[in-house]
Amino acid sequence: MGGRVTRVFRNFNVENRASREISKEKPTPAPRHRTARLDAMADSPEIKEEVLRKDDRFLTLLKDVYVESRDPPLRVKDGGGEHLPSKQEEKRLTKLGHLEGLDVKKVPKGKISLVEALTLLNNHKLQPQIWTAEKIAAEYSLELKEVNSLLEFFIPFAVQEFPKETKKAITSHKPKKLT
Repeated sequence: MGGRVTRVFRNFNVENRASREISKEKPTPAPRHRTARLDAMADSPEIKEEVLRKDDRFLTLLKDVYVESRDPPLRVKDGGGEHLPSKQEEKRLTKLGHLEGLDVKKVPKGKISLVEALTLLNNHKLQPQIWTAEKIAAEYSLELKEVNSLLEFFIPFAVQEFPKETKKAITSHKPKKLT
């Protein structure tokens, strides 16, 4: 309800008040800073003549100045081979078996692909006597220390299925009857 009352007073005689404000004389502008007056004086012919006039004393001083410029010798930056490898890395073919389509074909020596890592972790988990750290290091061209860390800290997921409860186990619990 209060909004209606204020709206009525706000919109009362709006057109007349707007036309009265528009028809008022414009107020005189504030005085300008003296730097703005210099721009106006720059258009005067005396200032233009002073700017364009050549001073013989300055010209003679300028003729005495001699600048010699030489480019420094070019240096080849060390470690700038980000785009081109400094030495050719040895690569090995991956040992993927039936999972060939899932991963890369060539891997640098000392590294393994993701599918290979999962495969060797699973092999070690299923047959730790056969797939020892030494055999894995030799097979995949890895360092023994890294293989030991890999086998210690990374464990593949194991899916365990729990047997479903039988009906006999469910019916053995009989609710008490209220009397």
